[in-house]
Amino acid sequence: MKILVTGALGFLGSSVVRGLAAAGHEVVGADLRVPETSGAAVPGLSHVVMDVTDAAAVDRAFAEAAPEVVVHLASIVTPGKDSSRELEYRVDVEGSRHVLDACLTHGVRRVVVSSSGAAYGYHPDNPPLISEDQPVRGNVEFAYSHHKGLVEGMLADLRTSNPELEQVVLRIGTILGDRVNNQITALFDRPRLLKIRGSASPFVFIWDTDVVAIIERAATTAPPGAYNVAGDGTLTIDQIAEALGKKTLPIPEPVLRAALALAKPLGLTPYGPEQTRFLQYRPVLDNARLKSVFGYTPAKTTPEAFHAWRTRP
Repeated sequence: MKILVTGALGFLGSSVVRGLAAAGHEVVGADLRVPETSGAAVPGLSHVVMDVTDAAAVDRAFAEAAPEVVVHLASIVTPGKDSSRELEYRVDVEGSRHVLDACLTHGVRRVVVSSSGAAYGYHPDNPPLISEDQPVRGNVEFAYSHHKGLVEGMLADLRTSNPELEQVVLRIGTILGDRVNNQITALFDRPRLLKIRGSASPFVFIWDTDVVAIIERAATTAPPGAYNVAGDGTLTIDQIAEALGKKTLPIPEPVLRAALALAKPLGLTPYGPEQTRFLQYRPVLDNARLKSVFGYTPAKTTPEAFHAWRTRP
């Protein structure tokens, strides 16, 4: 098949395009940046410079590539210092709208979208395990969560108005891997791990090579639908601290919220008082449908993924 991948030079995209090309597909990697080395070194892989916030540029790229399948990975997961909520909205939401519009205009058969467990939102009434039947209700106060929820709203509308466009929506949990350093792993680098007193707030992890394999399957043979992407099992912050040989710093939620409300305006932390919801009500993904319907069992469980990350070279 001919497959176009947005965000092709990102952490996941760079592995996905090579994996798809190695499997024999004709792959066009689309990204705002120019690749440092030519994709010609990989048979079946080419690159096009495309800014998802530019609707005309997206349309031109689709017209030239004529893809049968699109894997949409372009989004801002970890904002840089110069980022803004406006820019993140333009990339995450408006960029997704441009990609979906181009899929319809150019007769794309299937679109694979990297959503997130964050799309479920951080809410006190979240069930202990969240299945795909739970409503998507991202928090407005968290840009990434809010934007993923808005994109999923677009996709839901398209399932009604344009059912001919097959959708595979991947609600991905916290990714770990040999090269992964992000906002979550930064929590584990602290001398003592912060926790909300009285809240277990377990984590689910998925190893990066499992995510790549799942995306490749989603682009080719998997049945359409929405799937949680996470390894089996969970780890609480106490279990993570014990594995790292560290202690936790339990703080009552009202105390932490008040401290963040004072510290953020002073520039002492990038996090505001809303961050306590992220620590307290993290959605815990149930991967049963990934295994039984999608047809993939992650090679690493949540504890195994964490162990592999902790002991990486």
